[in-house]
Amino acid sequence: MIRRIDLADERTPPRAPHVTGTREARLVARITGQVQGVGYRYFVQAEASRLGLGGSVRNLADGAVRVEAEGPRPSLLDLVERLRQGPPAARVQRVDVEWHPPHGDAEFRILAG
Repeated sequence: MIRRIDLADERTPPRAPHVTGTREARLVARITGQVQGVGYRYFVQAEASRLGLGGSVRNLADGAVRVEAEGPRPSLLDLVERLRQGPPAARVQRVDVEWHPPHGDAEFRILAG
């Protein structure tokens, strides 16, 4: 059986991931709610490191937090679930996620912001 693969799908990242195997991807997430001053960035760094993801987290001037992470899609989906929960003191209202091709980040760090 011959399986046809549309390469256009590979060049244009999907808005929502299609998880198959451990294909690498990058997500950019914007988290709103009570997410600054509650240990959210340290929580994200710990979760991303536990999942073996690279990327960064930073506070934004409008009170939101921005997360960029990359690695296997199943691990990224696990991270998104953890972003929705946050640490105990956080009150997450919304998590908006965009999907992109990976850049090659190997470590996860907290950026000043």
